[in-house]
Amino acid sequence: MLMASDFCRLANFPRPQPTTNHRGAWRGSCSPRPFPSDGRPSEPWAFRCLRIARPSAVSRGRSVSCRAAEITTDPGQDRLMKVPISNIRNFCIIAHIDHGKSTLADKLLQLTGTVQKREMKEQFLDNMDLERERGITIKLQAARMRYILENEPYCLNLIDTPGHVDFSYEVLNKIDLPGAEPDRVSQEIEEIIGLDCSDAIHCSAKEGIGISDILNAIITRIPPPKDAAGNPLRALIFDSYYDPYRGVIVYFRVVDGTIKKGDKIYFMASGKDYIADEIGVLSPNQLPVDELYAGEVGYLSASIRSVADARVGDTITHFGRRAESSLPGYEEARPMVFCGLFPVDADQFPELRDALEKLQLNDAALKFEPETSSAMGFGFRCGFLGLLHLEIVQERLEREYNLTLITTAPSVVYRVNCINGDTIDCSNPTLLPEPGKRRQIEEPFVKIEMLTPKEYIGSLMELGQERRGEFKEMNFITENRASIIYELPLAEMVGDFFDQLKSRSKGYASMEYTFVGYRESELVKLDIHINGEPVEPLATIVHKDKAYAVGRALTQKLKELIPRQMFKVPIQACIGAKVIASESLSAIRKDVLSKCYGGDITRKKKLLKKQAEGKKRLKAIGKVEVPQEAFMAVLRLEKEVI
Repeated sequence: MLMASDFCRLANFPRPQPTTNHRGAWRGSCSPRPFPSDGRPSEPWAFRCLRIARPSAVSRGRSVSCRAAEITTDPGQDRLMKVPISNIRNFCIIAHIDHGKSTLADKLLQLTGTVQKREMKEQFLDNMDLERERGITIKLQAARMRYILENEPYCLNLIDTPGHVDFSYEVLNKIDLPGAEPDRVSQEIEEIIGLDCSDAIHCSAKEGIGISDILNAIITRIPPPKDAAGNPLRALIFDSYYDPYRGVIVYFRVVDGTIKKGDKIYFMASGKDYIADEIGVLSPNQLPVDELYAGEVGYLSASIRSVADARVGDTITHFGRRAESSLPGYEEARPMVFCGLFPVDADQFPELRDALEKLQLNDAALKFEPETSSAMGFGFRCGFLGLLHLEIVQERLEREYNLTLITTAPSVVYRVNCINGDTIDCSNPTLLPEPGKRRQIEEPFVKIEMLTPKEYIGSLMELGQERRGEFKEMNFITENRASIIYELPLAEMVGDFFDQLKSRSKGYASMEYTFVGYRESELVKLDIHINGEPVEPLATIVHKDKAYAVGRALTQKLKELIPRQMFKVPIQACIGAKVIASESLSAIRKDVLSKCYGGDITRKKKLLKKQAEGKKRLKAIGKVEVPQEAFMAVLRLEKEVI
């Protein structure tokens, strides 16, 4: 399902709920764009959506027969030519994962001559190796195209976005697949969502079917941006990246006014000013121009060395003629999943800090703060939108910055209500107040909707019950497909919930969920003690009913991994002062009786007593060093059992 939208507000688009898809708050979307917390469109320049209509038989035939007449011999060469604001169209492609967004973008670039056939490759706009390997779009990309319709030139600014579960107006893509059923899908959309699909365009980006119709519909159905070139400059930063030679490169959309090369600009949020050394458009490579005006999309380079000076969502204006107010509606993203990132080599801590700062430049949802661990040294506590977001950030840090990292088990943000009336947000078990100081602990809950064929209803309901879910309702969407709705803790979903859902439904089920708020739960802090000493990096917050199983699994694993000592080492899982699971590591024993070939038994007892006293003194003063490999193995185990 694809949607074309006027992206007047690239950092923000309207959706019915702040929803996310199967892999956490950012599984289908590693999007760096934050969304409004209330899910409503913000101000009149938010995303404006327009359905792409299916043409009649006459218009479909005309678009094919006249294709050669509509497009110049090589329109890609003159895409830098200026057009009236009324001939600018700003749109983006928004859809679920694996619904053909990048393939459609490739075909649009090729058909408009923006990219020549000899230069074309699959996922052209996806310039990261990680994107090509996984077949997903991680980072949004912009491209300027020129298209001729009825001898009139148009400037089309395209945004290829990461996959997202929200959609409003449809294009039925991949109709060339053997199992494609566009008529049935159209009927389901009308029944489930309530959209009129009678004029939805049927297309296949792979085969090139319906691409001309989409381009024509973009021009005829999407309104042009507002003509505000005479107003003071206001430009929205929707993306940026760090270039080691040119500094921060900013991608922006001019909402009001004009910007020229050499202008002195001012960032309204950070309060910094710079000279615009270079401005240009993305087509899709960077092409310098002298001026950009309201409605256009481009980039600027101003020798910005500090990544904090140009954040996504900031407003650019002129230093001498400043706008009265920033562009409204921008809100910070709220991380939902947290984990610790530690370098294996402690000397790489400065490099990890610099790498996170540069990644945060074009990923506004990434949050981090320094964290110290007695076992793993210096690192950072990082917040992510979801599990895919976490995986992508970790892989980018390791690939692009040559870092070797240890990742702790993911956790969520708990809300602790203290006896003195204070409320504390706790994302790290070490920050949890003592039992005598807290009144209750609340955890985030989500409303999850699982869509499944009817034969897998039982197994998925069993999965929901196992994860402390509360059944809400079940509806049959069609004769053979059902919707199952549960409300369950977010902590139960940051592990292998999606993998279990796919496994139990043989890959046919899908899911999406929405944050519904915090609720009180019977949560406890599970501590691990080794030789009587607490090991803070292994502490975790779990539900009371799962504490024994988690504690038993951790103590058994540690027994296998910790080297034996000269004295007996107890390994305990504790809730406060209560031990709920315990294992012991037997001592390495020297055979002190090896020289006693006979004689009185009292001689042997004397030697054994002397050995026991020595071990007792050693245990009192000895410390058990837990190897880093053991920590890494236990952290992997925590991800599986919590």
